[in-house]
Amino acid sequence: MSSGESAPIYIKAMSKRNGFTTLLIGMVGLLLSVMWLTLAPDWLFLAGIFLTSASLVTLLIGWFKLRDPDHSIEISPSRILYHHRRGNWEIFWDNIQRIDCPRVSQGLDQVELDAVGIRLKSYAPFLHRVSPRLATHLLMEQRPLLIHSHDKNCRTGDCFNQEMFNDRHYTLEDGHVLTGIKAMLANRMSQLRTQLGYDIYISGADLDRSPMEFVHFLRQCQQTRPDTKQVVV
Repeated sequence: MSSGESAPIYIKAMSKRNGFTTLLIGMVGLLLSVMWLTLAPDWLFLAGIFLTSASLVTLLIGWFKLRDPDHSIEISPSRILYHHRRGNWEIFWDNIQRIDCPRVSQGLDQVELDAVGIRLKSYAPFLHRVSPRLATHLLMEQRPLLIHSHDKNCRTGDCFNQEMFNDRHYTLEDGHVLTGIKAMLANRMSQLRTQLGYDIYISGADLDRSPMEFVHFLRQCQQTRPDTKQVVV
C-alpha cells in the first residue's frame, strides 16, 4: 500500500471460491438421484438415498458460498474492514498493537494455528461498532480456540460449561459498561488475549493466502500507510 494509493484492497476468501460450480454440481446430483430412485431396482434404493443426501449437502454448501459477501476483507489506508453475511467489524490501524499468527505448544514444538491474530490497543472502538449478530457468530467461531489454550480444564472440556459464555458486565476503557452479547464477546476477547495473546482472530478460510503470508501483507500495509513515517521498500 504505497503512499500515493488510496483505493481499498479487497480480499476474496478461499471458502468463497467455486460457489456457483458447487451449486451446479449439487443440482445435477439431485437430478441424477431422482432419476436413480425412479428407474433403479429396489436393491439400489439405498445408493439412491446416499446420492440424494450428498447432493443436498453439496447444494447447501454452494448456497452458503453464494450468500457470503464477494470479499471477506477490505483494507484501506485507515482501517481493516471484515465482511460477513451477519455484519461487519472494523479495526483502525492506529488501534492495532500487534499482528501475528497465534501459536500453541504441542510437546516441545510451537504450532501455528490456522488464523491471523490481532491485538488491540483499546477494545472500545471495535466493540462499539460490531453488530450483535456478528458478535454472536464470533463467539461461536472462536470456541475451538479455547481448546488450543494452555488451560487444562479446556482440554478436558470443562471450560465449555464454565467459561464458554461469560456474560458478566464488562467496562470499557472509556467507561462504557457492556451487557449481553457484547459483554460476552469482550470477556472472550480478554480470555483469548490471556491464553493466546490476541483479541481478534481471522480464520484462514477467510483469507486468499496462508495466514503467515497474510500477516506479512498486513504488516506491510500498516507500515506503508500515508500517515506513517516508516516505509518498506
